[in-house]
Amino acid sequence: MGILAVLWEKWTEFKRDFYKITVAAMISPLMYLLVFGLGIQTTSHGEPYLNFLIPGIVSMVTMTGSFGAVAQNMSVQRLYEKALDQIMVSPTPLWQFIVGQVIGGSLRGMYAALVILLLISPIRTTLQFTPLTFVILFLNGMVFSTMALVLSFLAKSYTDAPRYNTYLIMPMSFLCNTFFSTSQMPHGIREIVAALPLSQTSEMVRAIAAGNAPDLTGILVLGAYLVVFSAISFVFIYKKKNL
Repeated sequence: MGILAVLWEKWTEFKRDFYKITVAAMISPLMYLLVFGLGIQTTSHGEPYLNFLIPGIVSMVTMTGSFGAVAQNMSVQRLYEKALDQIMVSPTPLWQFIVGQVIGGSLRGMYAALVILLLISPIRTTLQFTPLTFVILFLNGMVFSTMALVLSFLAKSYTDAPRYNTYLIMPMSFLCNTFFSTSQMPHGIREIVAALPLSQTSEMVRAIAAGNAPDLTGILVLGAYLVVFSAISFVFIYKKKNL
């Protein structure tokens, strides 16, 4: 019941801010598609650059949508509304609260991805998106939702959430196999960037979109990130409860 309660809160928030959320999910990806995909006519790996760019953009919006849905709201709720303290003294199990936040954030990221897929549907491409694509995107959203939870627990003020976005999300948006392949990077940097969750997601989604079999090792990598960030979230929240 605790998970459903959190999801209901997210749903209520989504309905209230539907137009704002939708427009925010559209603007940046559309600008990237117009400028890099349609404005700059080029090729990548012998194919139209759009075939490379679109899977990267779709992967990216699941990251930004999921992270943004959790980070700022949780920071404000924890620091100013004291919602976390109320959860701790309520009958709701804390693990259900965390799981609800993670699933809710990931669903927000999935919504952003579906909006972009709908907008690009008139563009003629050979790309294909299968059920496995959406499983990978949902898992990617869960990873960045748990990351947002951890960072919101560490935030000292509500202004820290935008800073985390600048320090972490924006660099990953540009470097992690979104606009260009990580194989073009120097050794050392290449391996680090390729191991990041967005790089793994973009690589798998791009392989599926091209009609190839993805390297499912990426799912294990995303699963490892999810376990690590979830564990940190649990440690923080239970430690705070026992203070």
